[in-house]
Amino acid sequence: MPTSLLAALSGAAFGLSLIVAIGAQNVFVLRQGLRRSHVLPVVLVCAVSDVVLISAGVAGLGGILDRAPGVATAARVAGAAFLLGYAVLAARRALRPAEVEGLEAERGTGSRSAAVLTALALTWLNPHVYLDTVLLLGSVAASHGDLRWWFGLGATTASLVWFTALGFGARLVAPLFARPGAWRVLDGAIAVVMLAIAVGLLAGI
Repeated sequence: MPTSLLAALSGAAFGLSLIVAIGAQNVFVLRQGLRRSHVLPVVLVCAVSDVVLISAGVAGLGGILDRAPGVATAARVAGAAFLLGYAVLAARRALRPAEVEGLEAERGTGSRSAAVLTALALTWLNPHVYLDTVLLLGSVAASHGDLRWWFGLGATTASLVWFTALGFGARLVAPLFARPGAWRVLDGAIAVVMLAIAVGLLAGI
């Protein structure tokens, strides 16, 4: 097997190990997929963002970020604040779904622009993106020497496949959410996940 292909497969496997873990971004993509709401732009935002971040890591940007700890701290605070707000909204959907749906319709928070902005915030305000995708993945890619860009190609391909499968594949389990009660359980779980991540971010400062 060509060494370039081996490097690409290594990048795909390593990239998936970082992406597949349950997090704020994945939960949001899953919910949009279940609702069949603006799935394509949300998937594109997440995938393209990963391409940019992975490319930055492979190019060596991680070394610069490693010497600027203030950037990570600022990202933690901003990310925690956003996630706390999202957790509150998810909790309200779980407790009073009809009221929140009416409020969202009134404010237009179910629009494409709102979905895209939320996806951007969940991606770029998450400090783990910089620690894992840029620093860690970039370091592993560097260990492949001249084949590091093949490693990066594998990681970006894995990211594209994952977000596409998560967003568009969610419809396969949509029948499970035919009852409003199932959505309340999902939103309650989302609130807990978002809150836990936010607390974890603040605890790491």
